[in-house]
Amino acid sequence: MLSFSLWSCSGDQEQAQADVSVDAELEAQILQVIRDNPQVLIDSVQAYQLSQQQAQQQTATDFQAQLTSNPEAVIGDSPTLGSEEFNVVLIEFSDFECPFCARASETLKTFIEQNADTVTLAYKHLPLVQIHPQAIAAAEASWAAQQQGKFWEYHDQLFENQGQFNEELYQRIAQDLGLDLEQFEADRQRARPAIDEDLTLAQSLGLNGTPFFILASTETGNVETFSGALDLQEYEAKLAAVITP
Repeated sequence: MLSFSLWSCSGDQEQAQADVSVDAELEAQILQVIRDNPQVLIDSVQAYQLSQQQAQQQTATDFQAQLTSNPEAVIGDSPTLGSEEFNVVLIEFSDFECPFCARASETLKTFIEQNADTVTLAYKHLPLVQIHPQAIAAAEASWAAQQQGKFWEYHDQLFENQGQFNEELYQRIAQDLGLDLEQFEADRQRARPAIDEDLTLAQSLGLNGTPFFILASTETGNVETFSGALDLQEYEAKLAAVITP
């Protein structure tokens, strides 16, 4: 079951509200029915919540099964580091404005370097726009850098400059990395569908905090889900758990 630790950034998903005109007499009748039968409303809400939880759990189960059987399909066009074999895959959902993601990125770099022949790290965007106003813009800039083969370099620069996000910074990093600036700007404009695809996946899994990780082995079928900025020993322990039959 997917869960979260306290050491992560989180934000409620946006809720769309529609203006609905309700006849005053009908509204009064509905309110009276609710007053006369409060348990019916409670039961309905609980049943709805249960159905939502069950659907979410099934989605998570299906996702984990696909990750262990066909990791390439889950990774898609997401940037990767480490092994090219996809025997052990670590999916990371992250937000460039999240301080815990920045902390995790430092440890992850060492973890992947030490396990480059075993583990594949795949990055998925989960910008928490409710609490991080520059999260989308930073994600778009990193995606544009990815189109020129510089995602991870741009990724590192964003985390190193967290708290300073603005248009000048995005341009400066692109220039420092030797990117074609005209192509970079064009790619930023077409980055949103790819980011929205990651967001849709995260929402279907019920994720609303970062960083969040799903670690899976295609050989054993074992899966570990966890969140927050872990230390190196904890990542190693998670790896040992999934590769042990």
